[in-house]
Amino acid sequence: MTDFTFNTTPSIRKITGGAAQLGTLLQGLAFASQRREVMFVTDPGIVKLGLCDAALASLRDSGFQVTIFDGVEPDPKATTVLEAVGIAKSTNIACVVGFGGGSSMDVAKVIALLACSNQPIEEAYGVNQATGSRLPLVLVPTTAGTGSEVTAVSILTTGSEEKKGIVSPLILPDMALLDAELTLGLPPHITAATGVDAMVHAIEAYTSKSANNNPMSRMLAVQALDLLGANIREAVSNGSNIQARSNMLLGSMLAGQAFANSPVAAVHALAYPVGSLFHVPHGLSNALVLAEVMRFNAPYSGEAYAELAPHVFPDIDLNRPIEAICEDFIARLVLLNIDLGLEKGLAQVGITTEDLDRLSSDAMNQTRLLVNNPRDVTLEDARRIYEEAL
Repeated sequence: MTDFTFNTTPSIRKITGGAAQLGTLLQGLAFASQRREVMFVTDPGIVKLGLCDAALASLRDSGFQVTIFDGVEPDPKATTVLEAVGIAKSTNIACVVGFGGGSSMDVAKVIALLACSNQPIEEAYGVNQATGSRLPLVLVPTTAGTGSEVTAVSILTTGSEEKKGIVSPLILPDMALLDAELTLGLPPHITAATGVDAMVHAIEAYTSKSANNNPMSRMLAVQALDLLGANIREAVSNGSNIQARSNMLLGSMLAGQAFANSPVAAVHALAYPVGSLFHVPHGLSNALVLAEVMRFNAPYSGEAYAELAPHVFPDIDLNRPIEAICEDFIARLVLLNIDLGLEKGLAQVGITTEDLDRLSSDAMNQTRLLVNNPRDVTLEDARRIYEEAL
């Protein structure tokens, strides 16, 4: 067995209704004995829906002074982070809470880093480029998809609309709180897209060419797919089923732990330009390119795909050649997207043949991800994959 490193969030609390106990949970962190200033990072939709009301009340009841930053947008911009960092510094923030989907949690990570470090944000992009220390950080996901609460990754959109990542154990939070009640109000389409996003994380982690692909990540990826595959249809069709919601949230977290240590690859590399250029939610972007990337990779990772197939579709026939199992797995994933009510192809989100050259060019900039793909991807390969996914 080759050497590997496995990092994850040191404290993970799965508490149904836990948002209403957030203040009590923060009391246990070291900063709380001396300072009480908390920045609460979220987005306008969360605030409008009242989803954070119980958490905010709990913080205030526990004596914390709360500064709310609710300016997080989808595909968050680096300028948004810098605005929040300025507020955090001017108000002497002692702890950051990220509450929401992947965007809010990713923004909270970088606020906690830059509010405590003098490093310019441009120097933090890349793998293990972040330096200094960070403020105490707690993340509370409200969707079952990104797994950001257990990943050392933050994805931001730069001024050129290109997505860049800050990847460092420094931005792993001190605590993640999983409260399935926060996901009960998610609309079916968002539930579906974020759920497939989590499945992509598990699939890519399991098949990653990264030198750090390791048995712990593969074990977590399998367990994640067991939970996600068994519960995604119920969570979409019956969003009030708290057990299905809880299983999805746990599956998302496990997939997050897997890909945080065995990094994702070409699905994400090709999905990022779709999101940044056409403002397609990240989970849906992944879902729309997943099948064609898997078909492209199949000659190199077909055996691994065949191993994963029964964890998503337990009734799949394994008494066939690997190639047949693999193609059946991919075809079923396509049908799953349709059954869940997701768009069938890139054309349905406004992408045309004329857009493929720019998408392909932008995808090739994602070298951090493409290096992990089981099969090398050229510019021509990327364009062909996009074309097949239209």
